[in-house]
Amino acid sequence: MKKKLLLLVLILNTCVVFADDKIAVVDLQQLVNSSAQVKALKQDHSNKMAELDKIIVNARGEILNEKDPAKVLLLEDKYMKEFNSKKEALETSYNTKLENIEKNIKSEISKKAQKNGYEYVFAKSVVLYGGKDITSELMSSIK
Repeated sequence: MKKKLLLLVLILNTCVVFADDKIAVVDLQQLVNSSAQVKALKQDHSNKMAELDKIIVNARGEILNEKDPAKVLLLEDKYMKEFNSKKEALETSYNTKLENIEKNIKSEISKKAQKNGYEYVFAKSVVLYGGKDITSELMSSIK
């Protein structure tokens, strides 16, 4: 009984705390999808992946034309190493740029929250009800 009463008091206190606070929600997926930086990054990544596909096509052609089994193995090894190193560099670059964009978006959300006096900003996907949706207000400041 004491545990139930304590739990009820904690829940009520939490509700009272949040009732006095200004809460905002943001549709992060919408912000990311509308970001010009993300669109440019995805296009650049797609172009570079096409370049990797060309490496595979060239490797297949050269390997098929080679008759010596020892040279075939050397060519396969050479192209596999080239492909893997370029793919790793591409993925590292992509992830770094994506992290920078994410930091930019979080920074803009933080600025907006501070400017408008929001105590909490939650992702819209985790909030069932309530909070002011500030997604459209952030769309213009997210590049």
